[in-house]
Amino acid sequence: MSTHVPTYLSDYKAEYAKNPRKAALQWFRDAKYGLFIHYGLYSLLGRHEWVQHTEKISVADYAQLAHWFTAEQFDAEWICDFAVECGMKYVNLTTRHHDSFCLWDTDETTFNVMNTPCGRDLVGELARACEKKGLGLCLYYSHGRDWKHPHAPNNDAWGGKARPEYETPEPTYATGSAHNLQYYLDYMTAQITELLTHYGPIAAIWLDGIAVPLCPKDAHCQAKEDFDPCTDGDAFKCQELYDHIHSLQPQVLISYKQGYLGTEDFFAPEHKAYNRFGEDFTEKPGEICTTAGGGWGYTAGHDYCTADELWTTLNNARDAGCNLLINVGPLPDGRFPRQSTATLLEVGKRLSPSEKIG
Repeated sequence: MSTHVPTYLSDYKAEYAKNPRKAALQWFRDAKYGLFIHYGLYSLLGRHEWVQHTEKISVADYAQLAHWFTAEQFDAEWICDFAVECGMKYVNLTTRHHDSFCLWDTDETTFNVMNTPCGRDLVGELARACEKKGLGLCLYYSHGRDWKHPHAPNNDAWGGKARPEYETPEPTYATGSAHNLQYYLDYMTAQITELLTHYGPIAAIWLDGIAVPLCPKDAHCQAKEDFDPCTDGDAFKCQELYDHIHSLQPQVLISYKQGYLGTEDFFAPEHKAYNRFGEDFTEKPGEICTTAGGGWGYTAGHDYCTADELWTTLNNARDAGCNLLINVGPLPDGRFPRQSTATLLEVGKRLSPSEKIG
């Protein structure tokens, strides 16, 4: 194990030397407040991150958006300075959402940021800025859903929302006996390995898409808060993935929304405090994720919450024993919407100096 203590854990050196993950869990409980960033090709359209699915845009047509992705105003240094000023202790970036477009220089697919006019590794830029500012870097990774990879879960076996419901079958999707989920699992493991070996210390791997592995033949399960499991065992081999993640970086924390196996390091439900196992948040930390306005990805024309509303949300999360992970969907060029920055800065002013970095 490396003796180097990540900057975000600099106040937990003694515990880190004995047990890196225990130190990270204590840091996470103390952190209270983080910044979520949903950014990708969908941002160019301004109709939230599910636009490919809801509007049934073909894989080939959606891929054309890469020709227009410049991210010219995506400034990792500014983002981290902003997060610190707002009183946040960590940043979570969508490295790859359900559309499968990757914001880092991955060897596993050409559908990534390096093959766009942007041509920059945005995960790498944010990793360096977070390390410099003492912020934890959390990496969102779409695990259960993928609307591009040929061997990702299909609707016929994994419920009605795993893929867009195209009127004409998508020719690039492997189906029937040609479909092999293991190819997709190997692909995801390789990508997560890249994220944990190329970018320094990572605070958390934040998996999304839980309704697909939990509800393989019953799309109605997706609306249930308790997510009754209806799989025959862990078809997605998540425990193997969790063990692999911890072997690469022992301090890194793992979440899979409101809990998949129960062996995750923390629960991360949307909008309110709950988990699939009915536990409180004393034994295992919780993090409520919600958005400052509109969709998770940039949604043009939607209202943003006020500072008073966000202040109430933050305090409600704390009363429930949870962190708050508040989302901003950057504009197509990577800038944050003015309404969201104003709200978050105002809430930051209300936090005490002892709650902030520095």
